[in-house]
Amino acid sequence: MIATAQSVSSNDASVAAAAATSNSAFLTFQLGGEAFAIGILAIKEIIEYGDLTEVPMMPACVRGVINLRGAVVPVLDLQARFGRVPAAVSKRTCVVIVEVGSQEQRQVVGVVVDAVSEVLDIPHAEIEPAPDFGTRIRSDFIRGMGKVRGKFVILLDVDKVLSLDELDVLAAAPADQAAETAH
Repeated sequence: MIATAQSVSSNDASVAAAAATSNSAFLTFQLGGEAFAIGILAIKEIIEYGDLTEVPMMPACVRGVINLRGAVVPVLDLQARFGRVPAAVSKRTCVVIVEVGSQEQRQVVGVVVDAVSEVLDIPHAEIEPAPDFGTRIRSDFIRGMGKVRGKFVILLDVDKVLSLDELDVLAAAPADQAAETAH
């Protein structure tokens, strides 16, 4: 089952059309009982969770890789990336395919989420700065706090959460430890 980000809000085509063209549109999802969101412009598609191939000696946050129309796509567990217990897989678990990186080096990455909620247009006036303390994830991972229906949604900065340089360092750590153990 493959769905585009625009089809997530299928009950209101005008919301989906507005979301696709607006830079204040976000895909909201659940993760560990909390509401998070990623800017819609970074999202390529949403797919059903499954058919992951585990890769040895990867950091705990890397669940494995998938074959996405012939391309190898790494899949990360956001719960583990945030230093929490890895997410349990349920019927609603899915993989959100995002594109991260700079203009010169773009990378497609999948992230495991508990459930996708909806596409929302959050006006800039309803976005507060990231708090300096008190969050259970690194503050540099947070783009802001969106106010939606009287509650906060944590707006993630996917380029920081899924930083290619930082993930390379994390991936090298298990290999370095294995080399030290072998000596």
